[in-house]
Amino acid sequence: MKKIIIPIMILAIVVAFYEQVSTPKNVYVTVAAIAIFMFGMMQLSAKTPSKNQNKEDKDV
Repeated sequence: MKKIIIPIMILAIVVAFYEQVSTPKNVYVTVAAIAIFMFGMMQLSAKTPSKNQNKEDKDV
């Protein structure tokens, strides 16, 4: 899954930067590219364990 998400995120950022440089700026394409990037970051960060996970386990 990680092998699919990372290239999609890179492609979305490249598209967003390209849209900012082009003369007729399309805001909708930029917003869609940023949304795709943020969704990918959410998917990747969901697998990262919490830093406070050990503390919460000790409190219970």
